[in-house]
Amino acid sequence: MTREYPRPRLVVSRCIEFDPCRYDGSKIPSPTVARLKEYADCIPVCPEVEIGLGTPRATVRIVRIGGSDRLVQPATGRDVTEEMTAFAARFLDSLPPVDGFILKGGSPTSGTRNVRVYPSMEKSAAIAKSAGFFAREVLKRYPDLPVEDELRLNNARIRDHFLSAVFTLASFRGIAATGNREALVRFHTDNKLLLLASSQKMLREAGRLVADRAEVGPGELFLRYRRMLSIALARAPRYTGNVNVLQHALGYFSDRISDEERAYCIGLIDRYRYGHATLAEPRGLLRSWVIRFQEPHLMHQSFFAPYPAELVDLPGDVTDRGRDVWNIRADPSS
Repeated sequence: MTREYPRPRLVVSRCIEFDPCRYDGSKIPSPTVARLKEYADCIPVCPEVEIGLGTPRATVRIVRIGGSDRLVQPATGRDVTEEMTAFAARFLDSLPPVDGFILKGGSPTSGTRNVRVYPSMEKSAAIAKSAGFFAREVLKRYPDLPVEDELRLNNARIRDHFLSAVFTLASFRGIAATGNREALVRFHTDNKLLLLASSQKMLREAGRLVADRAEVGPGELFLRYRRMLSIALARAPRYTGNVNVLQHALGYFSDRISDEERAYCIGLIDRYRYGHATLAEPRGLLRSWVIRFQEPHLMHQSFFAPYPAELVDLPGDVTDRGRDVWNIRADPSS
């Protein structure tokens, strides 16, 4: 059941694990990005440095003047709206096909949401929240791609969904480049459970499209399928969707496992259902049975391993790594 994974192509804010180019000359740590660098092709970018603001630099902010948002540097009075708008267009125009973005959270240029908008350059309370100037153009041009910030990727559910989406999209990008209809059939088959968890509607529509593949030109076929795939992957699956897939998979082993094993698996699924366990627990158990019984209908399902296992990380309080719990000195008085 060993899977070969494509390398997603991701645009990443340069200050996240690449270069110390924040306004204060610092670099942002991100365990997710640090690991991804080995498994993805990253395109780092710092819009503020690219338009010549330098490092370190006076901060910029979004100011709403007469109903129009401007990007300004209060300390110098400089308005860099046109420079940033032109850079965003130039940079995004030059990109090869990409599978997702990881941008700096809260940044007035790269923040994807909740960036403060002010009424003036002077000290004042924010009057609104929005996306940063560069991020706005990203979101406008790539509404069908996963776009996250490094802060949200600290959330296990968001991180799992983002990684699942970018690796799935990268795999599809490779299939689409061949224009091979039968390769699309295999891709759809291998991702059925992932799509079932994400969107039953899109699974049905994509299935009909694949069934009618001979009647659709290759260009139109892959374009329509990608649109459906993107819609299905746009949001993290609801827990009910994952529970449905877990129960569906369990059905393949009902007559091959003991009553105790079945009860244990149902218990894990219920723990996940009620928020007392992560998806990884029941999914891992079912994957072990897929391998043990070599179940042909599930062997290649991406749902069980949507991205490399090396990118799966546990919260620090789940493990005792780094704590020298066994090397405890005896009390000399004992």
